[in-house]
Amino acid sequence: MSRQLPPLHALRVFETAARAESLSAAAQELSITHGAVSRQIALLEEWLGQTLFVRQGQRNVATDHARAFAAEISAAFDLIGDAALRFGKAPQTRVVRVNAQTTLAMHWLIARLPAFHATHPDVQVVVTTSSGADPAFRGGFDVAIRRDPPPRPEWQPYERTLLFTERASVVAAPSLLEALPLRRLKDLAKHTFVATQTRVGAWEDWLSVAGVPALRPVRFHRFDHYHVSLQAVVDGLGLGIGCTPTLDRELAAGRLVMPFPNIQADGATYVTLVPRDADKSRPLRDFLAWVHEAADEAAHEAAHTPTAALTPPVRRSTSRATRRTRDGSTG
Repeated sequence: MSRQLPPLHALRVFETAARAESLSAAAQELSITHGAVSRQIALLEEWLGQTLFVRQGQRNVATDHARAFAAEISAAFDLIGDAALRFGKAPQTRVVRVNAQTTLAMHWLIARLPAFHATHPDVQVVVTTSSGADPAFRGGFDVAIRRDPPPRPEWQPYERTLLFTERASVVAAPSLLEALPLRRLKDLAKHTFVATQTRVGAWEDWLSVAGVPALRPVRFHRFDHYHVSLQAVVDGLGLGIGCTPTLDRELAAGRLVMPFPNIQADGATYVTLVPRDADKSRPLRDFLAWVHEAADEAAHEAAHTPTAALTPPVRRSTSRATRRTRDGSTG
């Protein structure tokens, strides 16, 4: 079914005039005559059956109705511009378009981009996010970063390179452990567990590695996305399963602690995917080299971080409690 759209050039002229609040300013911005602006607005008014500008003194002023219409048209033009950038061929202005899953973008990639820009100031990195594992190259993204992409035929046209493999363990807000300490594994049963629908079995896998597969919490809170679950853990709602190096910044900053850092389960594997037939521009090659180096450094830092730096401070209220801690009685 064909859409009934107003003349697009008239819409562009109208949006410019309404935004600039001046027909003369619109003419200057668009490099056309004042008369051409007037004619395009008149054409649009005729198509809409609405008056868009009224005369006030020496000026033509947009009506309230026109200003509201212009705001929506402006938003639509922004969407068209964004779509053209995302779905078009990469321009020659050294742009790298990265599509990453939301959690990785929020907690790992974005925090490291200043380091890339410091060494590549003329490269613009455009990051978009995706919550699914489906291919993201229908619009021509240069590289995607995915967690455990399934072996589907649609992934065959892409070069897959390992970025890093996570290690998973229990994480918590320091304030939660101050109120309800975790001194032994059996203390987990006094807590609420926070789980994620996109990471099914994370708690079961870790409890199995810890040797307490039958342990059950006070209650479970489940969320649809991992980054929502992480925020719930940071806010002290309960214990979660967190992964390094994805969460190394939160752990280093003390927003999260890892009460049992020596008990870790295998986590997800992240990979970069690049279309095999893509034009491997210099900016793209530079970004890929940098992101893999950053992943290697993060994995090295995680492997060499003292476990004491990940654990909450021990509350030594009695000598007996101190003795139990020194004896390593974790249940």
